[in-house]
Amino acid sequence: MFEFLVRKSTSYKDDLLSGLTVALALVPEAVAFAFVAGVEPLVGLYAAFMVGLITAVIGGRPGMISGATGALAVVMVSLVADHGVEYLFAAVVLMGIIQVSAGVLRLGKFIRLIPHPVMLGFVNGLAIIIFLAQLGQFKVADANGVMQWMQGPSLFLILGLVALTMAIMAFLPKLTLAFPSALAAIIVVTALVHGFNLDTRTVGDLASVAGGLPSFHIPMVPLSLDSLLIIFPYSMILAAIGLIESLMTLTLIDEVTETRGRGNRECIGQGVANVVTGFFGGMGGCAMIGQSIININSGGRGRLSGITAALCLLCFIVFASGLIEMIPLAALIGVMFMVVVGTFAWSSLRILHKIPLSDALVLVLVSAVTVFTDLAVAVAVGVIVSALVFAWQNARRIYSEISIDEIGTKIYRLNGPLFFGSVRSFHDQFTPAEDPDEVVIDFRGSRVCDHSGLEAVNSLTERYLGQGKKLRLKHLSAECRSLLDNAGSMIEVNVIEDPRYRVAVDELA
Repeated sequence: MFEFLVRKSTSYKDDLLSGLTVALALVPEAVAFAFVAGVEPLVGLYAAFMVGLITAVIGGRPGMISGATGALAVVMVSLVADHGVEYLFAAVVLMGIIQVSAGVLRLGKFIRLIPHPVMLGFVNGLAIIIFLAQLGQFKVADANGVMQWMQGPSLFLILGLVALTMAIMAFLPKLTLAFPSALAAIIVVTALVHGFNLDTRTVGDLASVAGGLPSFHIPMVPLSLDSLLIIFPYSMILAAIGLIESLMTLTLIDEVTETRGRGNRECIGQGVANVVTGFFGGMGGCAMIGQSIININSGGRGRLSGITAALCLLCFIVFASGLIEMIPLAALIGVMFMVVVGTFAWSSLRILHKIPLSDALVLVLVSAVTVFTDLAVAVAVGVIVSALVFAWQNARRIYSEISIDEIGTKIYRLNGPLFFGSVRSFHDQFTPAEDPDEVVIDFRGSRVCDHSGLEAVNSLTERYLGQGKKLRLKHLSAECRSLLDNAGSMIEVNVIEDPRYRVAVDELA
């Protein structure tokens, strides 16, 4: 599905170097997302540090990077604009409480319900979003403060530096894996820019990243029902987006590294991180697919990589802001462009004409909705459309094989699922008025899936009872037998042959 040059083993050196690489890329991202949310740069940087550190320590996916994200920032901006940043801090605290509750209630397992086309659409949409977000760095303000596209030498210079960064990242791993290619590219391009005094924008041109340690701060929000009514809708949306993006990123990293994370533990980790962040003046966050891929691709596979990234980011803020502000934006743009190349599921373009049309439409739909709205809406739309398609297709798959045994008993052998969508087809299989006095319905090849299916079986038994005919139901599951009201002694129980259905459990979540 995804093509990455991923190391199958890791070491402390790999984790430390990849963490440093991620920290360098986190700075402009956190600053940019803070601007999107309408808050000060340090609010975004503190969130990146605290969320990144806590999730790295107690989260469910070693090697995954969390921090301030654009998906959350676009939701926060209206809350900040209408009510101020203190309400944002309170909403982040409540968001974290909701996420912890989701983990305690073991809701992380529901990530399994997301179909593969939705996952492909998710990563493609995020790749497009990451790409589009970088294009803003190719604009400058004119004399009237209006943003215009770069032209002439300045445009060629930044394009050349971006291309150099991408070239180093593409070809260095073919020579050696001893040093992260992204970090090497950032160092080379930074040295080139300052060694030749090239006129191009740096991180310092975005905003100052200097600051002290984050301090404890109780959100200055009135403790009233009105305040709760203001922040609760935002907290619910933020919690949903944060968990969906985190769990889908976890699934992606699982696939790339051929390991398995813990979804419920990640929910709790994200929640605890956001509660702490809200009390220390941060804007909250969730898993970051771009930074996670940089980390994994640079060899970071353990918790140490995320811890290193967070601590290095704090050191940049407190001690080395001047050095970080020297990094050219072109180097970071090049790193993110390589993330785009690695994130986009190029294989999805090759298989569009080979997979079912409904899956292809879901893939494209989720990609588009991710770009034009937000992740939570896109995933919800994809799951709903996929579920409707599945229900429609399976509604037509129930049928029966009819036979008459040697004593004249008519046997219906059902095949296919019995659920709300197939109830009508189920009833059409039977002719109680025309059937002989003894009838057997064999459910060996069928499963009663929901309450509508149970009611259909109940009503069918009533139809046969009304005709005064003897009906037996064979190979029903124990769950169905206990819920059927009208069947009574007509159910033929075979404890050896009757099916037992299992449900998903939480051990691996």
